[in-house]
Amino acid sequence: MTQNTPQAPRFAGKTVLITGGGTGMGFSAAELFLAEGAKVVITGRNADRLKVASERLDGGDRLFAATADVAKPADLDRLLDEVGERFGKLDVVFANAGVGVFKRIQEFTEEDVDYVIDANFKGVFYTVQRSLPLLRDGASIIINASWTHHRGLAIGSLYAATKAAAANLAKTLASDLADRRIRVNAISPGYIDTDMFQESVPTPEEREDSARQSVLQRVGTPEEVAATVAFLASDAAAFVNGVDLLVDGGVVNAIPA
Repeated sequence: MTQNTPQAPRFAGKTVLITGGGTGMGFSAAELFLAEGAKVVITGRNADRLKVASERLDGGDRLFAATADVAKPADLDRLLDEVGERFGKLDVVFANAGVGVFKRIQEFTEEDVDYVIDANFKGVFYTVQRSLPLLRDGASIIINASWTHHRGLAIGSLYAATKAAAANLAKTLASDLADRRIRVNAISPGYIDTDMFQESVPTPEEREDSARQSVLQRVGTPEEVAATVAFLASDAAAFVNGVDLLVDGGVVNAIPA
C-alpha cells in the first residue's frame, strides 16, 4: 500500500516582496504566499492601511510591513536595507502598486500625469531596479499591468499608457536579466473587485455593465489574481518568461454570446 507523503508548501523558505500590499490584489497575494509558507514583505504609502493589513494577515515573524513610496528610490533603498537585514535575499517580487485617474484626455492636469506615471511606471521600474541586489539568481518578478492596454478605453488613455509601459518591461527585462535566470512576467487583470474598481465604477449599474463585458458575465476576485501571481512565481512556471498573461475572464479576447 502506497502512503502519500505530505508535500512542503510551494514557497517554504522563500521571501516575497509585494508593493501595494495593503489592499486588493496585493493583499490577497500576501495572504496566499503566507499560506504557502513564504516570508512576505508588504509595502505601501498608507501606514494606517498597512497596519490594518498586517493585523488581518497575522503572519507573525514571517510578515514584515513598512511604508514606502515606490516612485522614490530613497524609500525603496531604505525598505530593501531593512528587508536584507531581516530576511536576507528575495525570491519573488510582485510589483503591484498602482493608481488610476480616469478622464477624457482634455481634462488631465499636469498633476494627474505626474501622479499616474510616478506610481504606474517609475514605481515599477524602480522597484525592480532597486530589488536586484537582493534577488537570488533564478528569482521571479511579476509586474501588474492591466487589460486596458490591450483595448482602447475613452477615459483610460493615461492609465493604459502607463500600464503598457509596465507590461513592456516584462519583455525587455526578461532579456536583460536572463544572465541571472531571473524570470520576468506581467499580468493584465480585467475588472477585479478591488477598492480601486469600486471607486472607479461607483454605481451598481456600472458594475453590472463591467460584468457583462466578460464572457463569464462577472468581475474577477483579488484571490483569482493572487493565484495567477503564485503560479508565475512557482516552479510550475519555470519556462514561462517575458509574457503578459491576461486574467480578465475573456474581456479582451472573446465576445460575450
